[in-house]
Amino acid sequence: MPFVKLWVHLVWATKNRQPLLTKNIRQQVFNHICENAQAKNIYIDFINGHVDHIHCLVSLNQEQNIAQIMHLIKGESSFWINKNNLCRQKFEWQDEYFAVSVSESGVDKVRAYIKNQEAHHQKKAFQQEYDEFIEKYGFTLIKG
Repeated sequence: MPFVKLWVHLVWATKNRQPLLTKNIRQQVFNHICENAQAKNIYIDFINGHVDHIHCLVSLNQEQNIAQIMHLIKGESSFWINKNNLCRQKFEWQDEYFAVSVSESGVDKVRAYIKNQEAHHQKKAFQQEYDEFIEKYGFTLIKG
């Protein structure tokens, strides 16, 4: 039996970064994402976010990949949000997302970062956080 523990910090946004994840629905969405993930054998260690995006710390097993997990989480959750009329308009996630590996020694630091999203975004807009992720992790933006 293989022993696998791969930590990944995932970040994804609402379509056009619309502030649709209001305080009154945010926890419902997080809870649903966790329940759905558990049913699909996806281990979400920690989840939180703000009005226009979500951060998630996931541990992958030997049969999973990032694209598969993101497809399952984002697709099902947007369907569920719309089915339950949690937003006044059609809810969609942005196609893009961030996925960065996390070392075992960095897990607690990432958990703390995800936990403090509300306070964090009182000081910094998601666009600034996005730009910092691009720079910190050396992502290259392709202009169309």
